[in-house]
Formats: sequence, structure tokens, C-alpha cells
Amino acid sequence: MTKAVWGVRIRRAGLLALILASASCGTQTRDGTSSSYLVISALEAASGADPSKFGTGLASDVITVKDDVATIFEDPGKVTLKLGLKDPGSAATPASPTPNNSITLSQYHVQYVRADGHNIEGVDVPYAFDGGMTVTVAGGDTSAGFSLVRIQAKQEAPLAALQTSPIALSTIARVTFYGHDQTGREVSVTGTIDVTFANFGDPK
Repeated sequence: MTKAVWGVRIRRAGLLALILASASCGTQTRDGTSSSYLVISALEAASGADPSKFGTGLASDVITVKDDVATIFEDPGKVTLKLGLKDPGSAATPASPTPNNSITLSQYHVQYVRADGHNIEGVDVPYAFDGGMTVTVAGGDTSAGFSLVRIQAKQEAPLAALQTSPIALSTIARVTFYGHDQTGREVSVTGTIDVTFANFGDPK
């Protein structure tokens, strides 16, 4: 079985998204009642066809021919976080996090947007979704995996039409991670990463 590989035409708005929104280190939510907060050190993604190669942007293949079989892969993401304290202390006596400051993540939300403002889910961009996760950030860099592009998204509009189209769809994925410190106070943090969807050439 062979796959038609089309020349990719990235629309003007998509190109703007690539220029303006390379992978972001995220924004911290510091206005809650928790004494600690999260910082995203890195937000990365990999193609489901080659899930070991993470990068700061994702070329998401809407259909991949592997071993002569047309296959749809989920694309994984990876986030690296560290803990911050709202009261860092002084230069002479810097504060150190206590066990109560540790933050446990329990959920994440992925939303896709376009730079041209056409953001109707299921028409212009894939549907947003929520996922579960469990990881505790206690101090230094802590990494966790999650699903950035679900298989279902590649079977639904607007991505399904790209399987036989030369068009590429460039989006920005906004990923928000939700959790709480060990006293139950809620914490969240958001990062962004470029995701371009197309019928890309298949790996050899």
C-alpha cells in the first residue's frame, strides 16, 4: 500500500502562528491561596509514529503508512515543571519548600487555536479535551507525559479531511495543568506549543 504525499501549503495565518508561537515556557498562576506555584520549564511533543523524538513543536501526521498499513497515531506531549515559592525569602536566607508546598497535578486541558481567529471546534480546529494525570512536583524539574493529540481528533473534522488534502492546518495548543498543594489549595499553570496538522511524508 502506498500513500499519496502532497506538497504542503501552509496558509498565511498558519505561518503567522509558527512565527509568533514557538513552544512557550508557560505562565504561572500566582493569584491563588497556595504558597507555592508551578513553572513550566519545557513543553514538548513527539509524533506518534516516532514517539521517542520530542521537540518544541509538533508536525502531526493525520495518517501514517507503516509496514504498508495506513495507521492513525496519537501524538504524545511531555511537560517539565518545577516548584516556585511566592515568598522566596531573602538572598541571605532563601526559603526552602516544605512537604506542604509540593503540588500534585491531577488533570490537564488541551485547547487548539488559530492565529487568524477562526476557532470553531470541529470546523476550524479540533475539539478541546480534558485528560487525567498524577504527578507530584516537589522541587526541581519533574517531567510527565500526556496526550497532546488524540486519535479521535484525526478521525473527526477538520483533521479527517486533511488525509486527502494538500492543505496544512497550523494551530497553537494551549495546555493547562491543574493540581493542588498538599493542603488542598488549587494551583494551575498554562503553556503553549505549535501543532501543525497535515498529511506529511511517512518515515522510512
